[in-house]
Amino acid sequence: FFDMAWAYFEKAATDHVVHAELFFDPQTHTERGVDIGVVINGLHRACRQAQAQLGISASLILCFLRHLSEDAAIATLQAALPYRHQFIGVGLDSSERGHPPEKFARVFAQAKALGLHLVAHAGEEGPPAYIEAALDVLQVQRIDHGVRCVESPALVQRLAASRVPLTVCPLSNVKLCVYPTMADHQLPALLDAGLCAMVNSDDPAYFGGYLNDNLLATFNALPQLGAAQAHALLRNSFEAAFVPPAQRDAWIAQLDAAFAQAAADVGA
Repeated sequence: FFDMAWAYFEKAATDHVVHAELFFDPQTHTERGVDIGVVINGLHRACRQAQAQLGISASLILCFLRHLSEDAAIATLQAALPYRHQFIGVGLDSSERGHPPEKFARVFAQAKALGLHLVAHAGEEGPPAYIEAALDVLQVQRIDHGVRCVESPALVQRLAASRVPLTVCPLSNVKLCVYPTMADHQLPALLDAGLCAMVNSDDPAYFGGYLNDNLLATFNALPQLGAAQAHALLRNSFEAAFVPPAQRDAWIAQLDAAFAQAAADVGA
């Protein structure tokens, strides 16, 4: 687990990533007899080394597999408690269809009581109602994917007003046939509506693209996106990060300065 995470961090460093919040699915491994401590300790050691050697801030988010039962998720959370200091939140991933967020209401309530951050995959393969349930029932702070919110104008207005972040993963969306091609992606509409959308890599080894691959594919396919949208997407990613406000503000200041300098260089 250390080797796998470290390989990711080395690649992320070449993309100039400064902060990463890594999802991991312990149930994939505990179901085949791997102790959850082996999973978490290995990943966390890589996070510490990424900070020390690469200057990348990194945190872990423990995800529950939604095609499994809520009882299995609760057991996973309980098993992870001895390692509580090594992860910052819980999430919900795997197949959306037939597994609505409310199926996991109890385990998310338990996680919230522990002071963990809450996120969930919703509105990628599943309908906009899954986004609403993730917000209202699970009380998540961030929606992973969420692109199908565009099918509900009322939900788009709600997300814009609340600034609930959407971690959009364009290459993954195309691979999973959410959109036929990248040119069909609704990311421009999300930005135009004022949503706190950003670009992420999902499972880069599976879906064929790390962060910059996703950004390049998106901007190459969608000519209506330009420097202003790039600035907004990256700014939103820092706004959505689970980091201390002072660190967030410092990163945003660096980002703003970089875009201001780039604009000045173009105009020179």
